[in-house]
Amino acid sequence: MRCAVLGDPIAHSLSPVLHRAAYDVLGLDWTYDAVRVPSGGLADLLGGLDRDTWRGLSLTMPLKREVLGLVEERTAAVALTGAANTVVLDGDRTRLDNTDLPGAVAAVRERWDGEVSVVTVLGAGATAASTGLALCELGAREVRLLARSPQRAAETVAAIAAHASAPTVTVGAIDDASVRGEVVVSTVPAAVQTEGLVRRCEAVPVVFEVLYDPWPTPLAAAASHDGRVLVTGLDLLVHQAVLQVGLFTGHPGPLDAMRAAGQAALRARAAGPSDG
Repeated sequence: MRCAVLGDPIAHSLSPVLHRAAYDVLGLDWTYDAVRVPSGGLADLLGGLDRDTWRGLSLTMPLKREVLGLVEERTAAVALTGAANTVVLDGDRTRLDNTDLPGAVAAVRERWDGEVSVVTVLGAGATAASTGLALCELGAREVRLLARSPQRAAETVAAIAAHASAPTVTVGAIDDASVRGEVVVSTVPAAVQTEGLVRRCEAVPVVFEVLYDPWPTPLAAAASHDGRVLVTGLDLLVHQAVLQVGLFTGHPGPLDAMRAAGQAALRARAAGPSDG
């Protein structure tokens, strides 16, 4: 059986490392590859898959919202977030799921068991929606979105505001708006994390950095230096991948083995190419 992660860019993805580690532990002779699929290319790829051999797809930027126009069957998590990171292929049946939402809940709770009432999310895309909703699941009643283009945040605002707890959702400019709450989530590139932005995040006790490459980002480095709680992009990636493995294979994903494989891969990247 075949599975893959799709997106653009995709060469940096650790998903193949995590899923292949899971298949090894589970004793499955499955493959999992990274496939570059730019915006607008998903329909052709889905239409060309051999349904006898393909079992699942993981989706990353820019496909998490694009897929909604291509597949009708979806879970409540997809309906809530307005995005899907998982395509389950079962013969002629195709269904969408979003493991980012429960994966983010698990990642935060693994590192932090304190109160969550007010959060700031840096960014306003599909990942911002999923992580913002995850924090609403953990008790957040106020979500502040700080975006590079606040006028483009409407979809994410609507998704988070639709949570059953009816949170207050506000939007500000990432360049100068205040950062407050128990948790700050960063879904923006490291290049956007200016010294000024990092300083504005200093009073927040928990930093949830969804990136894992490059590592550490300025926000992650500052949180580690200050001794604050740091939830990492690898934490999120592993927890959501564990759930994907379960959806694809029918067997629970082996969390410890997948995390160890991801950590080893990141260490190898940090060390750079070996001599000879």
